[in-house]
Amino acid sequence: MGNEAAAAAAEAAGHSEELIHYLAREIAPGITINMQTMYMTWISMIILILLFVFASQNAKLIPSGLQNVMEFFVEFIEGLVTGSLGEKGKKAMLSFFVSLFMFILISNELGMLPQVGVHWTSPTNDINTCFALSLTVAIGVYFVGVATNGFGFFKHFISPSPAFLPLHLLDELTKPLTMALRLFGNILAGEILLIVLYKLAPWIVPEFWVMFSLFIGFLQAFIFTMLSLGSYEKIYVHH
Repeated sequence: MGNEAAAAAAEAAGHSEELIHYLAREIAPGITINMQTMYMTWISMIILILLFVFASQNAKLIPSGLQNVMEFFVEFIEGLVTGSLGEKGKKAMLSFFVSLFMFILISNELGMLPQVGVHWTSPTNDINTCFALSLTVAIGVYFVGVATNGFGFFKHFISPSPAFLPLHLLDELTKPLTMALRLFGNILAGEILLIVLYKLAPWIVPEFWVMFSLFIGFLQAFIFTMLSLGSYEKIYVHH
């Protein structure tokens, strides 16, 4: 009975790997890199760079085409950053949050491309990418906080009373974890469901799910950005 269960679990794992294609490769003992995630991450970065390069070429006072689209996203994030961090925070952090939002958005939507010739996946369907993003935000808070407010930045850990120190520390540990898991879970589940739908009903149902998934990709990028902005409020709002 135990052997049958183990065989079934192994078979399920094999099917899961076939669906996702992480292309895990051990480059050194104990060090494994998911090459598919690396490839898709590079593609996302290249797309992001090209979008800004082409949108900024021959920029017009009255934007149109790609310039209009990119300005919409920049102004959208600018409004969020200004509302959360104020003018001072906007001057310091706008470029970071525009890059963060756009990278996550492109990464989320990459897995929605037709699987023709290339196995397109979202880099954010890999927990390692999501943890890297959340840790970048979490660690960046300390660097920016100290650079902006000095070591007095750490006073928020004992505010309004030293008795709150354990709660603040717990929040600092759990927030990056929950941010990463939320992004990872939503994107991975969407891609798996899309693959299954293409196998069960390859024409009509998947097209509706693709449109819904595109919205989910935008929504998850928005939520991750808003949670990240909340982490930086302690620097620009509460000091």
